[in-house]
Amino acid sequence: MFGNVGVMKPWVHSTAEMADFGISAGQFVAVIWDKSSPVEALKDLVDKLQALTGDEGRVSVENINQLLQSAHKESSFDIVLSGVIPGSTTLHSAEILAEMARILRPGGCLFLKEPVETAVVNSSKVRTASKLCSALTLSGLVEIKELQRESLSPEEIQSVREHLGYHSDSLLSVQITGKKPNFEVGSSSQLNLSTAKKFSGKPAVDPAAAKLWTLSANDMEDESVDLIDSDELLDAEDLKKPDPASLRAPSCGEGKKRKACKNCTCGLAEELEKEKSRDQISSQPKSACGNCYLGDAFRCASCPYLGMPAFKPGEKVLLSDSNLHDA
Repeated sequence: MFGNVGVMKPWVHSTAEMADFGISAGQFVAVIWDKSSPVEALKDLVDKLQALTGDEGRVSVENINQLLQSAHKESSFDIVLSGVIPGSTTLHSAEILAEMARILRPGGCLFLKEPVETAVVNSSKVRTASKLCSALTLSGLVEIKELQRESLSPEEIQSVREHLGYHSDSLLSVQITGKKPNFEVGSSSQLNLSTAKKFSGKPAVDPAAAKLWTLSANDMEDESVDLIDSDELLDAEDLKKPDPASLRAPSCGEGKKRKACKNCTCGLAEELEKEKSRDQISSQPKSACGNCYLGDAFRCASCPYLGMPAFKPGEKVLLSDSNLHDA
């Protein structure tokens, strides 16, 4: 269950440290460990937790790399401890933080310990304390507090180099706690909207306010009241008819193929429609004799309108491809 962990000197949890976690009998506690966690320190922590929770409680130990694949149901634990094993140098990803928030019960607490940078380093795998607090907030926790900040021990510095492959002289170890809100993610609650009191008639109006905003006919004749003529707000430039070309967008109709925008308001759509109509009219066969519209009795033998009814001069007549081919 404990996997391959570094061999380090024994560590002992004091009663005061355990009291800081607020663990009591009957609670369900999850302990998250990783490869940097010393075996003896982990066993010592689990034994003390089991003594505090008693027979009615439960202490579950989970490797951080297996937490996302674990079968823990949501809202399973009252307290989650991660990285608090002395000698651990655990880093918590956003997915791990979200999973720990998921398995916490509403009102439950998370206690974690993590090495952080005191200086802002670009593309660093180790975050600053402020970024860690922001990550906890984004995971859904509230009341984020930094409990302790201390220098890394020589053993922890060595663990950072061995297990994280990270070298820095500006690292500190911070212990932070966060609380899950007193409601589950996705929960809903009915609003208590009282409908007993209903207003009858018009709402009361302050007489002073009503008098302030009331304008009577007598006030219109008062010389102290200055009225602005709306026409005076317009100058000569405002009255000029704008050039349609100026209303067109800079990129409107650009390209090899002119195309109007959807819901065109600059007039390009109408312009293209007129050009299309002119092209259709110009594409119609022209009459050499000028009598094609009168009917077959006045048409030549090679007339493309042969066999079609008479039509009015200038009327648009569509000829099929077969008629033009036969002609």
